[in-house]
Amino acid sequence: MLVVVSPAKNLDYTTPVATKLFSQPALLDDTQSLLKVCQTLTPADLSGLMGISDKLALLNAERFATFKMPFTSENARQAALAFNGDVYRGLDAYTIEESKIEALQQSVRIISGLYGLLKPLDLVQPYRMEMGTKLPVGKSKNLYEFWRQKVTNALNDELEDGELFVNLASQEYFKAIDTKVLKVPVIHVDFKEFKNGQYKTIAIFAKLARGYMTRFIIENAVETVDELKTFTTDGYAYDSNLSNDTKLVFTR
Repeated sequence: MLVVVSPAKNLDYTTPVATKLFSQPALLDDTQSLLKVCQTLTPADLSGLMGISDKLALLNAERFATFKMPFTSENARQAALAFNGDVYRGLDAYTIEESKIEALQQSVRIISGLYGLLKPLDLVQPYRMEMGTKLPVGKSKNLYEFWRQKVTNALNDELEDGELFVNLASQEYFKAIDTKVLKVPVIHVDFKEFKNGQYKTIAIFAKLARGYMTRFIIENAVETVDELKTFTTDGYAYDSNLSNDTKLVFTR
């Protein structure tokens, strides 16, 4: 099974890492091409482009300017331990047993606006670059055009015929994959809350649930759709009435 998730805006580079194991991003050459463009942007450019505060724009301009190669455990951190948003609170990679770390590395991929596609143990330096950023790079009008073929090819290189491919990423990031040429079908997953007489997807809860499910997959060595349907963390249960062959809905 291969699972894709989104990155996070919030980062943690202070908590002691839970493992000394690390790997290098596979698309780092493309990241460096993107960085060259980013390094030409002023804080004011970044503020307007990303819709962020002047303070945050200055921070990210400084980050782009000070990227250091090669990535080491001294100047970078494993992606699953660096990202600190709701998905990663649900995943809680810091407490995954050492014996499960290899399964995490093999089964999970993180779609990134700056790195394209990451393994959980890939080293990353601090950044902010959302996939929806309308940044022209060479002949590409935006990051989707820049990354789509690269990310899709990277996934196809890893996927085996008939392998289960599960989308636990947000729509913004999943759009970076060209599903028309992906070698396997996609199983989408949604999490809904019963509120005011109907089921609704509430972002903060859905993000946490994506992390919970990612951890569930790793800890239970899930390989089939039927096994995926047994997910019950945090009160969720598979809802057959809202699901179909390509979309699994879990409600509570």
